[in-house]
Amino acid sequence: MTIQFSLTQQPPEASPAPCIVVGVFEESMLTSAAARVDEKSGGAIKRLVESGDISGKLASANLLFALANVAAARVLVIGLGEQKKFDAARFQRASSEAARTLKGLPLDSATSYLTEIDVPGKDAAWKVRSAALATDAQVYKYTATFKPRERSKAPEFGAIAFAAADSAAAALAEAAAIAEGVRFARELGNLPPNICNPAHIALQAQKIAQDHPGVDCEILEEADMRKLGMGALLGVSQGSANAPKLVVLQWRGGGENDKPYALVGKGITFDTGGISIKPSAGMEEMKFDMCGGGGMLGAFLAAVKLKLKLNLVCVVPAVENMPDGNAQRPSDVVTTMSGQTVEVLNTDAEGRLILCDALTFVQKYNPQVIIDAATLTGACVVALGKHATGLMTKDDALADELLAAGNSTLDRAWRLPLWDEYQGQLDTGYADMANIGGKYAGAITAGCFLARYTEGFRWAHLDIAGTAWEEGRKGSATGRPVPMLVQYLLDRTAN
Repeated sequence: MTIQFSLTQQPPEASPAPCIVVGVFEESMLTSAAARVDEKSGGAIKRLVESGDISGKLASANLLFALANVAAARVLVIGLGEQKKFDAARFQRASSEAARTLKGLPLDSATSYLTEIDVPGKDAAWKVRSAALATDAQVYKYTATFKPRERSKAPEFGAIAFAAADSAAAALAEAAAIAEGVRFARELGNLPPNICNPAHIALQAQKIAQDHPGVDCEILEEADMRKLGMGALLGVSQGSANAPKLVVLQWRGGGENDKPYALVGKGITFDTGGISIKPSAGMEEMKFDMCGGGGMLGAFLAAVKLKLKLNLVCVVPAVENMPDGNAQRPSDVVTTMSGQTVEVLNTDAEGRLILCDALTFVQKYNPQVIIDAATLTGACVVALGKHATGLMTKDDALADELLAAGNSTLDRAWRLPLWDEYQGQLDTGYADMANIGGKYAGAITAGCFLARYTEGFRWAHLDIAGTAWEEGRKGSATGRPVPMLVQYLLDRTAN
């Protein structure tokens, strides 16, 4: 369900919400909202702090009922940790824990006063937007392939108000748009591959265009790609019964002659590895291999919702990598749209093969910036784990802009080198390049491969293999890097 956001200036003790949220630090220090509730209730919160029942430990949660002289039936006390260590990341974690607790209670709405807490270096707009996004991320629930259930008579949490002045309304609108983009990306990623195939992604892109005036959609079919010479992309798709699609969305919110920003996302709807087949353990997670494409579509949707005053083009090559009798083999040589040839030493290094043709294709729009996102390499997960996206570019200014956008949204990236010294690892005796660079620096050599298709353009590559989804049987797509990319685009319109 879509959660509704709003603002309030009501004092906490007078809020008629079914539940209000306040914070307490570890040092028995109450926030201003908690102190007001405590005073009205005759010291109810302080007594629990002194007894140790409320510790204030970061992301702890204590629910209090029917406090005297407090209008709300429930008061949720969230621990904020040590005050001297409280920062943006801890604020986000506290907001997430509040939402996680609220969604499990029999109530339809709540009011949070966590947004009144001082966060070093952050203003009210940032706090409202971050709290809203953290709440939406927690409330999201995948239901598409479950048996329909009778609607529960119990209230379902679906609305939250944040304590802030009306001047934060714009931030709330931004949060709603970004949240919609994140949910769109998460839903695509979570769908099973027998539903979310290349044709499904194309249909979802067409629906974005149908629902939003000013958006144009074009779907290139296999024959179109063959005419364009996309031999690398078609080589990946030739083992699948599901035909490839090249999705192209355009938003013209800027001037007629303004060069667009280009978003390119890897859309492998399922990746068996092809003939270089993956181990069976964990292969079910390869439905998430289209999260780069889903993330770019989600970022595009959020930008359109915000009616950003810039031109934007989004290209998603949607392909399935399967090992049938027609699948490409290790040692096949393919000719890319750029005319460069590639020896396919490993058919499981297929993401770069579809991206290189998409990167060449998007240059027809003469973009001022090209950004691609892909669940590209396990090597990036080994290097950075599940917290940071790998960022590669030769453009220092572009790197700084994307890193700043990631830090602002806590959808963070870390820059990896893209030095020419790594390019030699792609050498082969049978084509202009190989599609793998050996056992060392795999994330970087993948970036080096893509760099060969973006000469003359400002370009950055985001390897989201570690950040696009959470592992495990109940692991879910995260919707990253939608927040980072939308913030990057917002920053461009602010200049």
